[in-house]
Amino acid sequence: MKLSDAQRLDWLRLIRSENIGPRTFRGLVNRYGGAGPALEALPHLAKQGGRTVRIATRESCEREMEGLARLGGKLVCLGEDVFPASLRAIDSPPPVLSLLGDVSVFARPAVAIVGSRNASAAGLTFAERMAQELGAQGFVIVSGLARGVDARAHRTSLRSGTIGVLAGGLDKIYPSEHEDLARELAEHGALVSEMPLGWEARGRDFPRRNRIVSGLSLGTIVVEAARRSGSLITARFAAEQGREVFAVPGSPLDPRAEGTNDLLRQGATLCTQSGDVIEALAPILRDGLPQPGTLFETPSALPQPEPLWDELDLFGDAVPTTMAGHELDEDPAPPFKVAAEVAPRGEDAGARILSLLGPAPVTIDDLARLSGAAVADVRMILLDLDLADRIERHGGNLVSLKGTPEDYSAR
Repeated sequence: MKLSDAQRLDWLRLIRSENIGPRTFRGLVNRYGGAGPALEALPHLAKQGGRTVRIATRESCEREMEGLARLGGKLVCLGEDVFPASLRAIDSPPPVLSLLGDVSVFARPAVAIVGSRNASAAGLTFAERMAQELGAQGFVIVSGLARGVDARAHRTSLRSGTIGVLAGGLDKIYPSEHEDLARELAEHGALVSEMPLGWEARGRDFPRRNRIVSGLSLGTIVVEAARRSGSLITARFAAEQGREVFAVPGSPLDPRAEGTNDLLRQGATLCTQSGDVIEALAPILRDGLPQPGTLFETPSALPQPEPLWDELDLFGDAVPTTMAGHELDEDPAPPFKVAAEVAPRGEDAGARILSLLGPAPVTIDDLARLSGAAVADVRMILLDLDLADRIERHGGNLVSLKGTPEDYSAR
């Protein structure tokens, strides 16, 4: 399908109108044969349901398209050939995507790598290894540009191909310290968002973003995730979309592994090497995407799902939901200090090293590389921690943090 400029503007006006989400958009276009006729019918249709609706103005949407063009981006609509085929297949695909970068990456098979913002050195090293090895096998790496695992996966796959999905507008990079990374992504891969330019990411925007991360991908790898992590929402979406869910096992002593270990108990595919992913995805690459699955049914003990959009109920469609009460990927008050290249300015090397340590042994060289500290400084910090009986030393220059789950939670 090829849209004219006028049709593209109508699509943008309709999705930017008040209380119009992906399902309402689809219902309107299907009923009236296009976005233009739907815009004309919408006020009367809403009035019949006892509602009013504010329709996005032509001028505001023209400004958005002009602003996107100034950034070097483009607007891609659902039915167009360049729209990612894997994303088109999900239950509630975004009708319109703002895209910055190389559209050719969408023609290649993709795998999502997600995990803790406050990842351990072991988690970051594993994410790096997976991104490097899968990239070498021709896979594009998808993630959400968040701190920790996301950023590490993106940086490692810049040369082989990576896609960053934003919760806000393409001109509102969050977190702000990843603006340079976002520019590199646009040069070597692509940045996408379903939100308008100028949009500051809010709470419900992160689960919306997560469904796109999983929807662009044949499978999602969860490296580290606390029991109520936003990464588990991505895993849930992946399962509902019929995609493969991989979980990396972690120490039962580390709360950053509680969520991934729970995924394994619920039936996620064990992931300890890139070969696990390649083997599991081979049938999908050969036969196409499977039907949506039933993995991760919401137990009654979990918070009840809540809607992703405040959509007009014009056609009786169920609105997509996500589990309420989960931490979002960008919780402003994380339980651990942010580690590695995204440590806040002014945070000393000791705090960065401590945030990278966990029950899984890691090398001193990895601690130095991920913290940005000199090896000599790392050794001095580890000596202080050793004297305080906080770490355990292993052969091969490996160290791990001592303690119980309660000790980790208190960090």
